[in-house]
Amino acid sequence: MAVWDDLTGQAEAIAIFRAAAEGGNEGSMTHSWLITGPPGSGRSNLAFAFATALLSPGTPEGDLAARRQVEARTHPDLTVLSTERVVITIEEVRTLVASSQFSPSIGRYRVMVIEDADRMVERTSNVLLKALEEPPPRTVWILCAPSDADLIPTIRSRVRTVRLRVPSVDDVAELIRRRDGVDAATAERAAREAQSHIGMAHRLATNAEARERREETLELALGVQSVSDAVLGAARLLEIAGADAKAITEERDAEERESALRSLGVEPGATLPPSLRAQLRQLEDDQKRRATRSLRDGIDRILVDLLSLYRDVVMLQLGSDSALVNRELADQLERLSARTSPAATLAAMDAIAVARERIDANVAPALALEAMLTSTVRNGSAVRKGNTQ
Repeated sequence: MAVWDDLTGQAEAIAIFRAAAEGGNEGSMTHSWLITGPPGSGRSNLAFAFATALLSPGTPEGDLAARRQVEARTHPDLTVLSTERVVITIEEVRTLVASSQFSPSIGRYRVMVIEDADRMVERTSNVLLKALEEPPPRTVWILCAPSDADLIPTIRSRVRTVRLRVPSVDDVAELIRRRDGVDAATAERAAREAQSHIGMAHRLATNAEARERREETLELALGVQSVSDAVLGAARLLEIAGADAKAITEERDAEERESALRSLGVEPGATLPPSLRAQLRQLEDDQKRRATRSLRDGIDRILVDLLSLYRDVVMLQLGSDSALVNRELADQLERLSARTSPAATLAAMDAIAVARERIDANVAPALALEAMLTSTVRNGSAVRKGNTQ
């Protein structure tokens, strides 16, 4: 099986990277790449597929040994920078740049991957810029970001940008069905409700609790009729996001701690010697930062789901024949579309967008969610009152 087989909906981008890995065309390979695309489009998956092809001896299809090492992030010629923080620190980039100067140890290239390259501030980006300007002859940089506009112009001018598109629901459903072994109906619903976000579709298809949390979120939004409902609803949405974030991070935290203790020679269940506590403190700090980011991501997933709800409503109000994202709620969506106007629905969507901006700017999530739901209630109430006059 080729390393490209687990990618979906990106035939043009795959062709570009396959040609570069094959090296048959002199102009196809460059030493600095930027992969852009919306969340869930598969930026990181494509970056690591390309890395595998570059690190596989003799075949751009990716040999099994290299694939396993890249998947485990243990290949000696692969260095990955990903962050659990809101920003990538300048110290992390300096360390990465220093390691990029080494020659490859067993492969054709030394590959440097930066996930979420948009999380670098300008000062940090300038450290990376120097490495991109004069890379060693066998070092390849692969950066991932939502958009090239998220990086400073001087970096954009030194990379070859490959833009990904949003894969179709059918493409994502087929990937989930084949890769995760779920039935076709579950895969289609997960892909549709995830709005073609591959990672989220996988989670919805394979995790019943994640599906239940999403359903509760939408039912809650549909049931908000008053300001008091909005306040209580905001608190519950925050609880749902917290439960979702905890489910994602809890298992990983336990595995990391167990691995760290094992590397320090501490038996499971044994008391940690005082002399080793400082060595675990950094791990615990990183896990706390990850928990904070995971909670924010969970809140944002809820807001994206709510946007899909009101998107369906406005499609019904305008008589569009576009397929509903939340098809299973069609009856409730029909009732909501009948008792409000397209203007009120668009105002609700604007309120969700404002809430996302406020949370991104460090406004307390509970306050942002309360303001969002309250605004939705007031706009809807005004329309209903106007319709009865």
